[in-house]
Amino acid sequence: MTWLVAGLVLLLGALAPALRLGLRGEPYARLVGLQFVGALLVPLLLLLAVGYGQTSYLIVPLVLAALSFAGTLVFVRLLASRP
Repeated sequence: MTWLVAGLVLLLGALAPALRLGLRGEPYARLVGLQFVGALLVPLLLLLAVGYGQTSYLIVPLVLAALSFAGTLVFVRLLASRP
């Protein structure tokens, strides 16, 4: 039960500001928001997997961590080519 409460606190406390940062502002600020959301969702999904006792769900946040980093590199490359 404590794992689920920790996940709820993380969701309510940090995800809303990260989404706000990702949806508004300059392209670089939105990129930071996107990376922040990815960094928050990984521990949130880990907490939920442990809280529900489903160890098979642990693969999802691990794949998300790798894909989030790769996606950020793609967006940085696209933003670097802008005039």
